[in-house]
Amino acid sequence: MQNRIITIGREFGSGGKLIGKKLAAELGIQCYDKELLAIASKESGLSAEIFETHDEKPINSFFYNLVLDHSSGYQGVGGYVEMPLNQKVFLAQFESIQNLARQESCVIVGRCADYALESFQNVTNIFICGNLEDKVNRVAEEFHLTKDKALDLITKTDKRRANYYNYYSNKKWGVASTYDLTMNSSVLGIDGCVNMILHFLSLK
Repeated sequence: MQNRIITIGREFGSGGKLIGKKLAAELGIQCYDKELLAIASKESGLSAEIFETHDEKPINSFFYNLVLDHSSGYQGVGGYVEMPLNQKVFLAQFESIQNLARQESCVIVGRCADYALESFQNVTNIFICGNLEDKVNRVAEEFHLTKDKALDLITKTDKRRANYYNYYSNKKWGVASTYDLTMNSSVLGIDGCVNMILHFLSLK
């Protein structure tokens, strides 16, 4: 039986990570978010601290062509000793996401997973957005910030995520046509989003 993979892109503060975890629990599968960093670190031999530093951050244009050029002779993270560190970090995550998809059904949150799995079958790509006021309140409460600081963190985090996603993929971060299903957690609530995804999966 083919593995089922659900990828979740999310605006910061929309509850996307929580939705991913609850969805995975309902499906009886694992949810991977920052856990991917530890997996990629173990598989690549690079330190976990390096992955934390470079997590979901765009890199220079050299690597985009390298990843897509199957005739380049590249043989994994160690294939080019002189490759800049940030390029190794992205490739390690890219490979770990694909390895996971081959090994098991799972939910993967963020990290351009839909792009990494573009050629895979049975992948459902979800995006979670939310109303700004609700996102600010959630971030302020979770991180013990003032609303102004929460808004600033949301703005900067989403800008970084969009730059990262738009750089690597041929789609646009957060644009509905990029995904199979886009939902507003402010309208549906966390559990409502989970139920909507489960219903959507039942129709596929």
